[in-house]
Amino acid sequence: MRTTQAITFFTIVFIVYGIINYYIIRKIISVIPDNYKNLSLIILLFLILSYIIGRILENYWVSYLSDFLVWCGSFWIAIMFYLFLCLIVVDIARIVNNIIPFIPSAIIKNPLNVKKYLTISIGSLVLILVVGGFFTTKIINVRYYEISINKKAGDLKSLNIVMASDLHLGTINGKKFAYKVIDKINKLNPDIILFAGDIIDEDIKPVLKDNVGEALYKLRAKYGIYGITGNHEYMGGVDNAVRYLNEHKIKMLLDSVAFINNSFYIIGRKDRSVIRFTNTQRKELSALLKDVNNSLPIILLDHQPFHLEEAEKYGIDLQLSGHTHYGQLWPLNLIIKKIYELPWGYKIRGNTHYYVSCGAGGWGPPVRLGSLPEIVNIKLNFITN
Repeated sequence: MRTTQAITFFTIVFIVYGIINYYIIRKIISVIPDNYKNLSLIILLFLILSYIIGRILENYWVSYLSDFLVWCGSFWIAIMFYLFLCLIVVDIARIVNNIIPFIPSAIIKNPLNVKKYLTISIGSLVLILVVGGFFTTKIINVRYYEISINKKAGDLKSLNIVMASDLHLGTINGKKFAYKVIDKINKLNPDIILFAGDIIDEDIKPVLKDNVGEALYKLRAKYGIYGITGNHEYMGGVDNAVRYLNEHKIKMLLDSVAFINNSFYIIGRKDRSVIRFTNTQRKELSALLKDVNNSLPIILLDHQPFHLEEAEKYGIDLQLSGHTHYGQLWPLNLIIKKIYELPWGYKIRGNTHYYVSCGAGGWGPPVRLGSLPEIVNIKLNFITN
């Protein structure tokens, strides 16, 4: 990443993170008995800093300590998010009540009871959301689609595609998670397996330590396994990530085309964040299609689902993307819907079919609310006469 952009990006992130946590600390400390304020402050500061320290530490020393810090910090991100939302709602209600009184006076007359019950209610709600969201990450759903393409594909009548995105393999999603995903994929008996980016979650070292590649070797598909980079492969060092994945059966397509069985094409684009991390541009889609026979089916892998009209313009038959996580933590999905034309699911524009996956894994907190982790099974039918 270019130095100026990196400094600007992380400065903004740390400022926002700091402001939100300062707000939460003040609110929490105000309801803690005096005897426990100092201890509570130490615990809160530990939780707030643990993710940052853990991520830095694992760049130099992957250990149980770095894992512990990352796990603690990851859960805190989810707790922080929902605490912040709850506290903001309470403060907004107070402000509105000062302007237009709507809270019964009997409640206001007992501020200590109000504070006590609010603390219990907010704490219980946040706990339920985070714990429930954690168990949701364990339920990997398989979504089935049947799509017909008005093209011949050699002698093929159909193609059984299994697609997954955003595994984020690393400290949180390790070898056990990888085996679970791969077992589900193999049971679908795929002709081809496609990974639509963010296979590795930033730094490769936790993946090496956990020997996640052992699970990747178990993947089985008639026409092979193909993948592309997402933004997270670039965050952790794209060359090492790509090398590792290529060595473990996943053929990475970096602005390149695979012609398979003389029947169909897979086009894999570098993630659009490549310019931010390497100061280089990815190839235009028109350049990638230069030597492609447009009369045959063309499947495009592009991690971030921006500018869907481009695939339609150039005659792509099926585009597969990920990246959005569909917000991962409800109600962030409401924001995601405003950013992306297709934040999650299936869409057709003209003759081009699109699927944007909410991901098999997730970034940061091992918590998901608003969508289930997923693997996508697409039966792609072709004309035969």
